[in-house]
Amino acid sequence: MNINGKAMRTIWVKPDGFPVEIIDQTALPHELKIVALKTSDDAAYAIQAMLVRGAPLIGVTAAYGVALAMRDDASDASLEEAIELLAAQRPTAVNLKWALEEMRRVLSPLPVDGRPRAAFKHAAKLATEDADMCRRIGVNGLEIIREIAARKDGKPVNILTHCNAGWLACVDWGTATSPIYHAHNAGIPVHVWVDETRPRNQGASLTAFELAQHGVPHTLICDNAGGHYTQRGEVDLVIVGTDRVAANGDVANKIGTYLKALAAVDNGVPFYVALPSSTIDWQMPDGAAIPIEERSADEVLHVSGRAPNGKVLSVAITAPGTPARNPAFDVTPARLVTGLITERGVCAASADGLLSLYPERRSGGLAVA
Repeated sequence: MNINGKAMRTIWVKPDGFPVEIIDQTALPHELKIVALKTSDDAAYAIQAMLVRGAPLIGVTAAYGVALAMRDDASDASLEEAIELLAAQRPTAVNLKWALEEMRRVLSPLPVDGRPRAAFKHAAKLATEDADMCRRIGVNGLEIIREIAARKDGKPVNILTHCNAGWLACVDWGTATSPIYHAHNAGIPVHVWVDETRPRNQGASLTAFELAQHGVPHTLICDNAGGHYTQRGEVDLVIVGTDRVAANGDVANKIGTYLKALAAVDNGVPFYVALPSSTIDWQMPDGAAIPIEERSADEVLHVSGRAPNGKVLSVAITAPGTPARNPAFDVTPARLVTGLITERGVCAASADGLLSLYPERRSGGLAVA
């Protein structure tokens, strides 16, 4: 995708193979800041502090974190230490665990001197595969938008999304935004309602930014306005991303997603979730078992923005001593989800639906409540 007309990805390796570089997403939309990751500690910090975020990108960053550890010390002890460190940074996104298990699977059988090169090669493979899966999610989701557009006589298809499930949350294309980008590129008129997504405002700072960079019409709204526009018939479709899908089709995504699903179902608006297969947790029976990350209350008690003098400031919005809670995700029950858009196609949000696209999992230890 593009920033200032230049094609970019969210993570890459310098031409000479070191270091790994990322877009610091905490600086957006005010500054395009590139950060170099030189150690596994750097990668862990980038994940924990949300310089990178979004389930697919977290997984790829963790894979490169293992590669950086192998560059310094390729022993068995170093491999396990790096995996343990990186796995501890974010509990909800299953892609993190998946990517680390992939790295362990590939590297453990190899001799120590072969691990550094193999680690970087496999991390790059996971990055390329993620970008391609997101592209295919877009191709499959495009047909949903195309069908709605055919009933609108040339009027834009109004799509509500939540948080940032765009290319900034992945390596490229995004999940929820990939069908939108494909529709826009195909000449189908679309308009996106962008939830601000408190408390970190990823919709305002990231989704609105990337849609603008690609020329997609959009309007920023406060989180609580989504139900209003849905009720008034100004939303044709809801597409969100997810950090983990349980084996029964329950969906964990950024806090506030559940409310969007309730509004959509109450008003007969289709509610779709877009995801790569790496986000499916086949061992998680249902959403009740998904660990929900509780982040610092400071994210609720303060808001960041750019002052008239250009400086980015964090300011308090409550009286001193105000208590706050900050769950980062909620779970949307499968019964509220119209369908899951994956790289293999669209299916019902259910165990049978998922298995229709991934039949190889029928004998893979699927856990269904």
